[in-house]
Amino acid sequence: MNTRDVVNRYYELANRGEWNAWTDLFAEDQVMQEQLAGRVEGRETLRSMMAGFPDMYAEFHNVPQHVVVDGEQAAVVSRITARTHGGDTITAEVANYFRIVDGRIRYMANFHDTAPFAVLSGA
Repeated sequence: MNTRDVVNRYYELANRGEWNAWTDLFAEDQVMQEQLAGRVEGRETLRSMMAGFPDMYAEFHNVPQHVVVDGEQAAVVSRITARTHGGDTITAEVANYFRIVDGRIRYMANFHDTAPFAVLSGA
């Protein structure tokens, strides 16, 4: 897959809640700078982290609004809308940066306001 294909698949799988297949998009030695979770190293560490994702959200959507691809790099501005099992709603504008090597996400960073996600920690 080329960079655009990987990015499109990233959002497609996330929006279907297919977290195991989503994790397979990442390189074995991937590094993710995640706004809430911090630095996540390794695909299997990420897979373990994502196993708990369905317990946090009853509904989750991350819809790209603007996508820029340049070679192995991509930047995506998207909108997250979600609902917890307790009924709390989350809406956030997000920017993701991707570096994709050999058809896998090698590095990813996301940037967003953390306040909308405070309901996840009971704050």
